[in-house]
Amino acid sequence: MGPQGLTLYEFLLQNAKTRGSEAAIIGADRTATHAQFLKRVDQLAAGIHRLGISKGDRICILAQNSLEYFELYGSCAKLGAIAYPINWRLSAEEVQQVIELADPQMLAVDPAHLPQLKEIDLGSLRVRSLIGEENVDGFVALTDLYVDDGDESFDRKVDDPFVILATAATEGVSRGAVLSHGNLIAAGDHLINTLGLTTKDRHLAALPLFHITGLGLSLAVIRAGGANVVTDAFDPLQAAQLIDAHQVTLLASFPPVLTMLLEARQASGAQWDSLRYVLGLDAPDTIQRLLTETGAEFWTGFGQSETSGVVTLGSVMEKPGSTGKPLPGVSVVCLDEKGKEVPVGQTGEIAVRGELVFKGYWRDADATDYASRHGWHHTGDLGMFDEEGYLFYRGRKPEKELIKSGGENVYPAEVERIILEMPQVAGVCVIGVPDEKWGEAVKAVVEILPGKKISEMQIVDAVASRIAAYKKPRVVDFVEKLPRSEDGEIDRAAVKADHS
Repeated sequence: MGPQGLTLYEFLLQNAKTRGSEAAIIGADRTATHAQFLKRVDQLAAGIHRLGISKGDRICILAQNSLEYFELYGSCAKLGAIAYPINWRLSAEEVQQVIELADPQMLAVDPAHLPQLKEIDLGSLRVRSLIGEENVDGFVALTDLYVDDGDESFDRKVDDPFVILATAATEGVSRGAVLSHGNLIAAGDHLINTLGLTTKDRHLAALPLFHITGLGLSLAVIRAGGANVVTDAFDPLQAAQLIDAHQVTLLASFPPVLTMLLEARQASGAQWDSLRYVLGLDAPDTIQRLLTETGAEFWTGFGQSETSGVVTLGSVMEKPGSTGKPLPGVSVVCLDEKGKEVPVGQTGEIAVRGELVFKGYWRDADATDYASRHGWHHTGDLGMFDEEGYLFYRGRKPEKELIKSGGENVYPAEVERIILEMPQVAGVCVIGVPDEKWGEAVKAVVEILPGKKISEMQIVDAVASRIAAYKKPRVVDFVEKLPRSEDGEIDRAAVKADHS
């Protein structure tokens, strides 16, 4: 819980009072001080409230990072509305699925992603807003919604939902993880205390704000009174130079972001003297290059959207190969199938307790109950503690199969579902395989019906036409027969052993 039950909005008020003239959000074309940011948040909250948006209403955001994105989040914090960001890399079909699940009262979209909404019925929305000043039929320009607020107050509590993040598409359909103000404040406080964040810190907000890593770090820096340097699209050369230009002190990275940044740094002559931390995951060679060429440290951890971000964290130099130790005040254990803690050195499902654990899955009580069985949040990930208390990640449980490609989650079931709809296919197993650039790549192992023919490109195109391009197979293996268990289920472990 936040100090004295404060919500995220109260921290914006505090920042405006105590460091109002200092930078809060730094964008490409304008910078907002803490006082200016609060004023914009208040004006936008007043404008959308006049249009009928109130506490508990969902506001979907389909856009790349921008100052306005931060202001939308801030307006939700003030009103008690619930932000529901959408991954802009999703296909139109997937965007529609997310909107149907969210059941929003408002949608904000930037011009670049209007095409994804073309075939979606948005008639039930009270507010359809286009980020920027452009006028498009059926949408009001977001700039027209900023009005003087008249100092109106709204009821909000620390345990109220603040954001719903899309996650856990293990069965081919996304769920929404509901995070409260208190969840994200607790997560931010852990980052502030562990990393020693202060008002002097500046975060390169290059990772998308629809992901917990990008959102969580940005909120932690706001909570600390620092500044976020916003990039709308990842341009390695621009990002490498922004680190010097704005004295960035920390950023988060997933493959291949850091490799691209280091190459851009070398090409541009950027110094990065200010950079203290890079947080995330990467290959050992890339991490070593960062440590050798700069004064920054690389920290890694374990976490997920349902835990508001990381629950373990540590420098890679402390215990190479580990994800660090549990954060203070967070309980992390490894459990067997009966919910009993396994001994040190043995693998079990990673489970978590603490103020960081989410409120539940949006409109999915069964999934929430299953995840919270035995009094713990079950992550679906496997891990092992050593005798010194460091957690080592050991992969996903079979029921929670996941591929992590370039920082994005790809669930095999959503790819398999599309391939199985092809009339030539008898069976398919989608797995993750090591990839030098992306960390993991998607591979489809396909069994073709007798007498049928299909090409690798046909399969790749079929997937790319239906779901986000990053989910398409990069490799397709064809087999006469997939290995199956006695009950006819595909033996995923055997497929991995033969095709990884």
